[in-house]
Amino acid sequence: MISNLSYSSGASQYPLLGETIGENLRNTVAKYPQQEALVCVDQNYRATYTEFYSQTEQIAKSLIAIGLQKGDRVGIWAPNRAEWTLLQYATARVGMILVNLNPAYRENELEFVLNQAEISAVFAALSFKTSEYKVMLNNVKDNAKSLKHIIIFEENWDNFLIEGEEISTSEVHQIEQAVQFDDAVNIQYTSGTTGFPKGVTLTHHNLLNNGFFIGVRLNYTHRDRVCIPVPFYHCFGMVIGNMACTSHGACMVIPSDSFDPAKTLNAVEMEKCTSLYGVPTMFIAELELPNFDRFDLTSLRTGVMAGSPCPIEIMKKVQAKMNMKEVSICYGMTETSPVS
Repeated sequence: MISNLSYSSGASQYPLLGETIGENLRNTVAKYPQQEALVCVDQNYRATYTEFYSQTEQIAKSLIAIGLQKGDRVGIWAPNRAEWTLLQYATARVGMILVNLNPAYRENELEFVLNQAEISAVFAALSFKTSEYKVMLNNVKDNAKSLKHIIIFEENWDNFLIEGEEISTSEVHQIEQAVQFDDAVNIQYTSGTTGFPKGVTLTHHNLLNNGFFIGVRLNYTHRDRVCIPVPFYHCFGMVIGNMACTSHGACMVIPSDSFDPAKTLNAVEMEKCTSLYGVPTMFIAELELPNFDRFDLTSLRTGVMAGSPCPIEIMKKVQAKMNMKEVSICYGMTETSPVS
């Protein structure tokens, strides 16, 4: 019987990071306090690393105030928005496990995941596209035995934040100190092509190191600004995107709640993004915009094309027409958190 965990790592000039996501974020804040951490164009939201850290602490206090504890599962069901990223880091700081709920779930899938992951609280958008999230949650909540709290961003998010005012900063820090980098921090569900979705449990060590080494591969520094139009509920958005940024002090830029080619290129131009992410069909949609040539993409130098096989001709166009000379392909699986 194996009693101790072990790690296997190949030759590298960089050692694996032996810290939690919260510790790593705190180190980044100390290095780059006034650098922009997060911009959400649609919400007119922007925060420096100091402000971002403070807001994650406020959310962490509220999570504690409503009775959640280290190890509890917190579901998030929403398209890309600033609160998604804030919750990602707030839950990590106090040892809770964020469960990504696919925005396309139907009621039977929602009910299955709520029960299978034993989710205690769900943070959700009111609705998205044709899905009425609040209605669907109310329809299944009586069958979800562990579910105690439903927070709808557009309705009771502000009330949720007020809940945390009674919790001291020292209480948050005390809980943070008990979090280990081997602790589970995230459950992602792989596609349910062979039945119901399969849950993959990932640790701080998994996600932080994967994000960090992606940033190394793309030569990220605190001067980089990364446009992330891919969904956060998937590891492409929250790890290759967010975690690669915060581990290097780069800025996360959310162009819109879901992919829109014009909004994406507009965000690149307005925010002077140096990196852009997407699956091949996203890049094709951007290149085929009638007014593509009007966008100033000279700030770009790198990015990631992944998620499905990347056609050679599209890659050449992305390098030539979008100025992404250093674009990289990332390949992996959700189970490998994700990039191999």
